[in-house]
Amino acid sequence: MSNIAVIAASEGESINPLVPETYDIVWSAVCVIVIGFVFWKYILPKFQQVLADRSDQIEGGIKRAEEAQAEAKETLEQYRAQLAEARTEAAAIREDARTQGQQIISEMKVQAQEESDRIVAAGSSQLAAQRQQIVAELRSDLGRTAVDLAEKVIGESLADDVKRAGTIDRFLGELDAVSADSAAGK
Repeated sequence: MSNIAVIAASEGESINPLVPETYDIVWSAVCVIVIGFVFWKYILPKFQQVLADRSDQIEGGIKRAEEAQAEAKETLEQYRAQLAEARTEAAAIREDARTQGQQIISEMKVQAQEESDRIVAAGSSQLAAQRQQIVAELRSDLGRTAVDLAEKVIGESLADDVKRAGTIDRFLGELDAVSADSAAGK
């Protein structure tokens, strides 16, 4: 055993190895108080500062995240509003285009009808002019043929132009009267 244990045993005191001596307790208490004071004065404020900084960063991060989320929602709403406006504008443009298309179609129909009427009128006037020309040619041919036939039937020459023109006119007048009577009778 150790010397202290031998001395204590000789004095008759019983030493408990689990209970420290008083001077150990005093010096241990002084050390704990000094370490506690240093910890409380210097280390604890730094820990509190670090914790406060972290909590500020976390709260600031949360706040920034909430602001970013609010900004994103606002941007999304603006985008949706712009999209709705663009759709409305596109619908208006389509409707305008449809209206303009129908207007162009109706104008083209009117122009086509006018052109058709003009062509029909030109064709009618040309047809009337050709008809009169053909009637005049037929009258002269018919008159010559009638004079030739009359010469053959009568047996004399109708070479005199004045006589011939008078005979032809009389014959054509009678022919017109017969045509008018037959047209009125129908």
